[in-house]
Amino acid sequence: MIGRLIGVLALKRAPQILIDCQGVGYELDVSMSTYYQLPAEGESVSVWTHLLIKEDQHSLIGFYTEQERKMFRLLVKVNGVGPKMALTILSGISEFDFALCIQSGDVSTLVRLPGVGKKTAERLIIEMRDKVEGLALNASPSLSASNPVIGQSTYTSEAIEALQSLGYKPADAARMISKVLQASPQGSAEDLIKLALKNAIS
Repeated sequence: MIGRLIGVLALKRAPQILIDCQGVGYELDVSMSTYYQLPAEGESVSVWTHLLIKEDQHSLIGFYTEQERKMFRLLVKVNGVGPKMALTILSGISEFDFALCIQSGDVSTLVRLPGVGKKTAERLIIEMRDKVEGLALNASPSLSASNPVIGQSTYTSEAIEALQSLGYKPADAARMISKVLQASPQGSAEDLIKLALKNAIS
């Protein structure tokens, strides 16, 4: 079991990254919450990992904090929630806010996340309410985003592609990014994605 990787962040392309560990490159899928907190390409990085084993492939999921990994592992144990949906949930809402939604039974906020319907939201609350109390206390309510400078045409398309990979339809992803650009035309791909996801649940 690969539980943690320490190396150089060789590539960032939301929602995937590549970490060079002494000449061996590990590809990982990450939530946008983790992606926001990663350093710039070429810098040292340490991430917690979860190994997914399927019949046709093995893949790694990366997490900036151990708390996020714990939340991911709780999520995938819920009936009907797979790894992709778990990452989408963690991309659209912080661990802290998610735990608060579960504890307070806030269905209306949960259903704003892509792929989460009312039945799934209710199931999350029922199955996770007793499990997230400790995570709610330890999770951080804020994220620190890194902002590499990218050309506008590049970061706009990258942001739209990232939203599509999280489950949004192409037209919806484009509309979300367009709305963000109208309010704040300057920033990085990470800024666009973060604001679009924030607007989606606000």
